[in-house]
Amino acid sequence: MDTQVMTADAPEASRCGMQTVRPIEEVKSVVIRFVGDSGDGMQLTGNEFSKAIARAGHDFATHPDYPSEIRAPTGTLFGVSGYQIQFSSGQVFTSGDAPDVLVAMNPAALKTNLSDVKHGGMIIANSGAFNKVNLQKAGYQSNPLEDGTLTDFRLYTIDISDLTAQALKNTGIAKKEVGRCKNYYALGLMLYLYSRPIENEEENIRAKFAKKPDIAEANVIALRAGYAYAESAEMFVSTYQVRAADIQPGRYRSLTGNHAAALGFVAASELAKVPLFLGSYPITPATDILHELSGLKHYNVTTFQAEDEIAGICSTIGAAYGGVLGLTTTSGPGMALKTEAMGLAVMLELPLVITNVQRGGPSTGLPTKVEQSDLLQAVYGRNGECPIPVIAARSPADCFDCAIEAFRIAVKYMTPVIFLSDGGIGNAAEPWRIPDPAALPPLDVKFRTNPDGFEPYARDEHLARAWVRPGTPEMEHRVGGLEKHFLTGNISHDPLNHQRMVEVRAAKVAGIAKDIPPLEVEGPSSGDLLIVGWGSTYGSIVQAREQAELAGKSVAHVHLRHLNPLPAELGDILARYKTVLVPELNLGQLARLLRERYLRDVIVMPKVQGKMFKVSEIYNRILELC
Repeated sequence: MDTQVMTADAPEASRCGMQTVRPIEEVKSVVIRFVGDSGDGMQLTGNEFSKAIARAGHDFATHPDYPSEIRAPTGTLFGVSGYQIQFSSGQVFTSGDAPDVLVAMNPAALKTNLSDVKHGGMIIANSGAFNKVNLQKAGYQSNPLEDGTLTDFRLYTIDISDLTAQALKNTGIAKKEVGRCKNYYALGLMLYLYSRPIENEEENIRAKFAKKPDIAEANVIALRAGYAYAESAEMFVSTYQVRAADIQPGRYRSLTGNHAAALGFVAASELAKVPLFLGSYPITPATDILHELSGLKHYNVTTFQAEDEIAGICSTIGAAYGGVLGLTTTSGPGMALKTEAMGLAVMLELPLVITNVQRGGPSTGLPTKVEQSDLLQAVYGRNGECPIPVIAARSPADCFDCAIEAFRIAVKYMTPVIFLSDGGIGNAAEPWRIPDPAALPPLDVKFRTNPDGFEPYARDEHLARAWVRPGTPEMEHRVGGLEKHFLTGNISHDPLNHQRMVEVRAAKVAGIAKDIPPLEVEGPSSGDLLIVGWGSTYGSIVQAREQAELAGKSVAHVHLRHLNPLPAELGDILARYKTVLVPELNLGQLARLLRERYLRDVIVMPKVQGKMFKVSEIYNRILELC
């Protein structure tokens, strides 16, 4: 394909003035990636573009990609920040394998993302940033916008930096602030190309910068200028339109996995009619849950920003003992610091939820990248025989349901529960159909108040002990980390009592398997290949399986929410297929659990690159196996 380089001078037409009528090309779906320096506002640009897409009624999925370095040097490869969105007139499960459009704000952004762009895809490059210094920082020996590097793409070179400065020359704001407005210029340009109005975005800008009206107006001017440029410049031969998706009627909102989890925890509190307490130490990428819940205190929510991870979970244990829903959140190495206290919570048999928004590890690892490598830690990572139920969300919206499910298990079985999300889910956004509160599952909490026959560790049919608020008359009792008598709760060093207590705690958690809803198998009920997934691999597996089915392959998919205990019928399902494939963002941790539990060999498909699975990766593996 020959190089197509399109450039143009700044159009003099305003957006309300001269217009260029050009054909509208209808496309079913599109993947757009915004990339630039951390300070270029790419996350904001992507978020605002997503809001415009949501208002248009499209289904969509996003993937923010932050650099792990907090203040990487400007213009360097490791300081690039990106935001990808796929939107469609059909159902969307992932943010897309490869961008159809790349908006690159500098050479480093182009270099780190070019290999992902589709052959023949569109590249919009901020040519003003492709100067000698930035090219050297990115490791370019020559300018890729001019040397033929981009011959396989439709290249549009636009000096966004200078055009923004021209648009704002009479505003009187500082040069530094002018530079910060160029992301809105790029946003205006993209809104026009994809047939979205800018009026709502102008309202968003004024609301966001309400305390800085001069900055708000500057950003509005930049937005309009970018929109007008795309509208008037001859370089764009057509614009694009994606029809609204045929979605289930209802009220929708766009939200991230962390936001959905926060709302789910509040919903659990409302359903249980019990206050919610969050004890948490900020850590990427879990911190947003703390932020969200801090803004929801009017729902009987108390948030406590602890001095460290240990204080976070120990305060939560205290809150649970006091009779509220206890929640603690963390990521990566924070989970290790909570380990001893998790064992204490198991011994106390108190209901609390430990949320781990996983990231790349080990140690501090890749704080802003995705991985699923804490599964074995969640299932086994404590001293002593210390089983804890583990569940995992499969999408941003699913975090809402999993938050409620985690507390349902915790209060019913009087046990801590680990809720696994990950960076790919926590930061990503998708449309969420706001549920009818009456349709949410019940969450019954009963505090015992009758002292007749009370024994602190007497158990119900689920092997759960009673939850008694401190100070309840005639029901005073002690808790602690030393082993307790089977009934009285008094400290006991009796060997047989210890074995009995260990076994009953294990039996209680194992018994949760009877309380897990039946698994849904997508595809044939038996056949050549079964894909078993968990967590954020869901979208990629669903799309890969559907493509394989269209190609005539016998392939099914089951996705696990409950990982400890595993669903009761899973062994029977595994036995109905010739081959079992387990794609995971680790080196095969679920595969190990399946082999150990069912003595069934499975094929591991590992990935630990800080990136989500591409649909094509799983599809190609399916073709190799059946």
